[in-house]
Amino acid sequence: MPKILELDQHVADLIAAGEVVERPASVVKELVENSIDAGAKVITVEITAGGMTYIRVTDNGCGIAPEDVTTAFLRHATSKLSGAEGLEAIGTLGFRGEALAAIAAVSRIELLTRERGAREGVSLSLVAGAIADISPAGCPEGTTIIVRDLFFNTPARKKFAKSDRAESSAIAVTILRCALSRPDVSVRYIRDGKAEFHTPGDSRADSCIYSLLGRDFSAGLLPAESSDETVSVTGFVSSPAAARGNRSFQFFFVNGRPIISRTLQAALEQAFANKLPSGRFPSCALYITTGHGNVDVNVHPAKTEVKFISDKQVFDGVYYAALGALNALGSGATLRTEDQGSGIRDQGSGDGGYEGTGVKGQVLGDGGYGSTAFSGKQGGGFKSMPADEFRTKYDSNSQLSIHNSKFSSGRAVSEPGVNSQYSPLNSQVNDFRVIGEALKTYIITEYQGSVWFIDKHAAHERLHFDALRKNGYEPMSQTLITPVICRHSREDIALILENTDMLEGLGFTVDSFGDDAVAVRRIPADIDIADAEPVLSDICAALSIGGTPTPAQRDGIYKTIACKAAIKAGKSSDFRELETLAARVFSGEAAECPHGRPVAFEITKHTLDKGFKRV
Repeated sequence: MPKILELDQHVADLIAAGEVVERPASVVKELVENSIDAGAKVITVEITAGGMTYIRVTDNGCGIAPEDVTTAFLRHATSKLSGAEGLEAIGTLGFRGEALAAIAAVSRIELLTRERGAREGVSLSLVAGAIADISPAGCPEGTTIIVRDLFFNTPARKKFAKSDRAESSAIAVTILRCALSRPDVSVRYIRDGKAEFHTPGDSRADSCIYSLLGRDFSAGLLPAESSDETVSVTGFVSSPAAARGNRSFQFFFVNGRPIISRTLQAALEQAFANKLPSGRFPSCALYITTGHGNVDVNVHPAKTEVKFISDKQVFDGVYYAALGALNALGSGATLRTEDQGSGIRDQGSGDGGYEGTGVKGQVLGDGGYGSTAFSGKQGGGFKSMPADEFRTKYDSNSQLSIHNSKFSSGRAVSEPGVNSQYSPLNSQVNDFRVIGEALKTYIITEYQGSVWFIDKHAAHERLHFDALRKNGYEPMSQTLITPVICRHSREDIALILENTDMLEGLGFTVDSFGDDAVAVRRIPADIDIADAEPVLSDICAALSIGGTPTPAQRDGIYKTIACKAAIKAGKSSDFRELETLAARVFSGEAAECPHGRPVAFEITKHTLDKGFKRV
């Protein structure tokens, strides 16, 4: 058995740093939380190169006494906890005493600090946790910490860093959550010399939300409130019309701490049950206040998760706050920051139609296969053409075409220039007969002595899905003369822009349109313009795990695109489309939809005869 040895202190510090400092955003989170705990009312965060080379956090808090400066960088040194009894009711954001030591172990740090009322401050420099210099210094009251060359001494960790854009976006989300948690603190974020956002610090949640998330988001919010003897909930939830494609705009705060909680997510979404379609989620900024002894914040190294003494009480608080906001919707209760004299500059754009564009769009045609038109206030849009011209021009190039085969007495006749790879003649399917369409959803077909019902959406979805999965798939796209501006969270925007090559291969062309939006310039030909934003949201959800998309993640993306591109139930299809789709089903190409639902089912002649008492 190998001999057991005590680790060198520096190695132990590096291991501890790995638990606390995952990426630059982790550093920013710990430093901003320290500033808030120090009573700061103004905090400025500056970064360059995604925070890997430079992070500066400046505050006007209480500062650090000269005699405590070196102690602050020792492991498990803290001013926020003095004994075990304090763990039962923690009221500060930081308390473990690990942050500064962990950050210092993997970077070069400069500290300037002066206590309130002191005549001079102190300057401290550390390299990999070791003190390089300490001296008196003139500086403003408060604390400034500069972190340089993160992970310079741990190259194995450094190589896992993402692009500057991705790291900057992660920092922005971290600061945004901290800023939202404390509307009474003015927070400024500067990236590569450019001011990204700035909250007013006026103690008003509505103006804080408005300054961080913009007019469009704020305009879709409803005031929410509930309370009992132990739990109080205030804040805002989105109206059903403002629901989004993922949960990235759900913000929960417990006693001023930003947290992630499945319990609170479930409570919010339960209140919206039966009010939102599948795949749409409410947004919120909800502030939960409870006794410090009713919540345990010491269950996660990053302190992003908490444990409640009574999940039910907190669940009920969020549920009834959201439900009350929805019930009051009919009375016209909405958040209108611009009417409340907050003095915040209008950051939004658009007054209807697609979010943030100021353009109203309309898709015309027969079930998505005819002409497509897009009109806006400024003119422009798709070229409009008759349905037959559209099919003649484009269907011969589409791997998913189901329009251009004609059937007569069960035999297939391919039109010139049409790929007949999937025709019934090739698959020996020549004895079916389409009777018609039921409820604009199901194809009724007579085949081999039975009556078959085919779910046209499920069948077409399967064909799209299989085509997307094939090597060498070349999508047919439609170019938008007027691009659609899609607004997402900064994390989602970073994911989209890091995967533009993959999106291009699926028929999307997107580029940056500010830090919280992308301009969509091309979309797959069979997807409606209005579906561009929901599809991108679903793609972001599949990519959110990070890294190169796994086969399962790619399948999730393909399912989303196939579902949006498939023939919609409830819309009539022409007879030619029904025949072609039925032929492909009976040839064995579509047995079940990508989600596992059956595509068709059979009613035998015997079953029919039995129902009519013929047997």
